[in-house]
Amino acid sequence: MPAFSTRHLGAVAAALALTVATPAATASAAPDAPAGLREVMFVGNNWDGTADVIRSTGDFARIGRIDVVPDKAERMAEINADPIKWIYFQAIRNGVGEGHDQLVDDMYSTPDGTSVVVSRPSFADVVSVDLSTGDINWRFPVSGYRSDHMAVSPDGTRVAVSASTSNTVHVLDIRTGEQVGSFGTGDKPHENIFTRDGRYIWNMSIGDVNTALDAPWLDWTKGDRRITVVDAKTYRQVKVIDMRQRLDAIGLGDHSDAVRPAVFSPDESKLYFQVSFFNGFFEYDVAGDRITRTKTLPKNPATSEDRTTWVNDSRHHGLSMSPDGARICVAGTMDDYATVVNRDTLEEGPLVPAAKPYWATVSGDGTHCVVSESGADQVTAIDFATGEKSVSVPVGDHPQRVRIGRVAADWTGPSAG
Repeated sequence: MPAFSTRHLGAVAAALALTVATPAATASAAPDAPAGLREVMFVGNNWDGTADVIRSTGDFARIGRIDVVPDKAERMAEINADPIKWIYFQAIRNGVGEGHDQLVDDMYSTPDGTSVVVSRPSFADVVSVDLSTGDINWRFPVSGYRSDHMAVSPDGTRVAVSASTSNTVHVLDIRTGEQVGSFGTGDKPHENIFTRDGRYIWNMSIGDVNTALDAPWLDWTKGDRRITVVDAKTYRQVKVIDMRQRLDAIGLGDHSDAVRPAVFSPDESKLYFQVSFFNGFFEYDVAGDRITRTKTLPKNPATSEDRTTWVNDSRHHGLSMSPDGARICVAGTMDDYATVVNRDTLEEGPLVPAAKPYWATVSGDGTHCVVSESGADQVTAIDFATGEKSVSVPVGDHPQRVRIGRVAADWTGPSAG
């Protein structure tokens, strides 16, 4: 990490503060899709190697399904021919994959609705899949041996993908797959977030989540975990945030500093984030550079207190916020529920039963939180206003990431599967 003078850090902090202090556009549901396109949700079925496309509002019914590993035989031949790739492939299967191959982690459609771009952890790549034919348009092998979470720029032209084992984020042209930039991160980069104005990218590194050294006093063995903020044009680092110092400052030295899913408030003055092993989340003041509030959520009495049994050091994994910023939806992964929290009071609503919910996003009209139930192979919509479940929809094997996207208005999928 480059050495910064105090003066330089102050200037960076001021610049970031100005960015987030500027009122964002009025929070609302996603804009209507252009003529000829339809807004949908993509649900990545990690162990299937498919993505279900469902309605983004209403009954959330399935519209079609995409095979995101049409080249599986070719990829497996490459892996089997390379001993090092084979070792990493097996390690992913038997570690973070819980005995399964990780075939789709994240996905975003192109602005014109013709393709979907998918990160495939076990194949260490990103591909663009043609939504009409199901064919691969382009493929980008990431550095190292595993790809992970992605983020798309506000204008939809670039996609950032974490390369877990090389501590790198690649930024690609979403249309061509060509790399337009990259930057270094902490150990095991995970979540990526573009700021709403497209000026910065925030990356959260989570460290080594697949070791059994899970006791609080062994947390230091998990590696270099930090938030890396970079300029989204030059990809140069402008700030590093180590939550270890901020947690220690509020007397939580026994909590992990591995930032997992995170979400900004509509004006980006606050960041809400989860950390490994914790049943709850934190509020971080961006301009003040400090944790301002802690929300501890109920534990499920049936959940084992043996941390080594929690998937990839998660306890809760998945956050989304209503467009008006009034409510936060939380996926209580290992506690088998999801809940909506009032952002002002931090009071939680009903605990909606859910089987290993792994992600939370916002419906197209902004009225519902949609969580992926990886343990039940379904997605469930929860009303932000009432905190109650509205509907559950069956999807493929082990759904994880859920993203809003677009397809042609009459699209039903290249496969009827």
